[in-house]
Amino acid sequence: MGVVALLQRMPRDEQRHLGFLIFPGFPMACLTSAIEPLRAANEIVGRDIFSWTVIGETASRVVSSAAVGFDPDIGLQDLPGVDQLYFLSGPNGRFQSPRTGNAAIRRLARHGAGLGAFSGGIFPLARTGLMSGHKCAVHWCYEAAFKAEFPDVQASEKVICVDRQRLTAAGATAVFDLMLQLIQDRLGAEVMTEVACWFQHPFVRGEEAVQRTPALRSDRTEDMLPPPVAKAIRLFAEHVEDPIQIARVAKAVDLSTRQLDRSFRRSTGQSPLKYYRLLRMKKARQIALYSNDSITDIALAIGYASTTPLVRHYVQTFGVTPQEDRKAINRFRVRGNTPLPAV
Repeated sequence: MGVVALLQRMPRDEQRHLGFLIFPGFPMACLTSAIEPLRAANEIVGRDIFSWTVIGETASRVVSSAAVGFDPDIGLQDLPGVDQLYFLSGPNGRFQSPRTGNAAIRRLARHGAGLGAFSGGIFPLARTGLMSGHKCAVHWCYEAAFKAEFPDVQASEKVICVDRQRLTAAGATAVFDLMLQLIQDRLGAEVMTEVACWFQHPFVRGEEAVQRTPALRSDRTEDMLPPPVAKAIRLFAEHVEDPIQIARVAKAVDLSTRQLDRSFRRSTGQSPLKYYRLLRMKKARQIALYSNDSITDIALAIGYASTTPLVRHYVQTFGVTPQEDRKAINRFRVRGNTPLPAV
């Protein structure tokens, strides 16, 4: 079911109320990307079709990843209801009282609220158990950590994903696109286009748009690379846990090993083997920073039989061991109201 089909249940002129549940360290850009287009739509049509509430687990101040504090309008337990509730968080966001928080979310879902998440907010939403069996948009920089923690949730590479009352967006501009879809459904394409132009947002992406990801240590994105190189990178990404030989990859893209090596070096400045190892190290770092998995588990997750080569390659890539990297980022993460990085 797409966004339009999901939202058509409500009469066009009836007000739609959205809730934004913020956790310490949430990405502020996602909140403004959600609220600003809704505000603009209301202003253009001259009436409040959209309303919103900023919610905290409690009514206490919540500090964003940009170290800007927000005072929630209401605590989660006091929220009477919303049409849709979106989680905004970094990947380490959790309820301080999981039993109470999860019960409140389940109550809202039972009463018909759609549930969603922006960027790292998919982590605390999935921790409620209400994403089991669903698919969702997961930002590429969190993908490995998400798959490791939630194997029963299908991570999508799309920028927007809608699946049975679950709406997710991977990043702040994807949030803006999702809100534009909601505006178009409620107020028509003309109003949606005017809102997009207000913010000079000319390329409106739908549910079929795929996330653009950077080619590692390159000034290009993967979709800008020659087709054989892009296909080889996709094969590398599909064989993180079960490593694939470079010769097999070359055969799969109809090149000789030497031709693949030359094409990789021209496109990325690196050999296929070095690129593949860097990709695996990036996945290892996601799991190290955004999960509590042991170093042994991390090694197995990226296809190493033991921790020794993992640690050696990790140090070569990042200059620190996984343990040191995790300890350093933990000093930056949420402790009370101190922000953690989020996208």
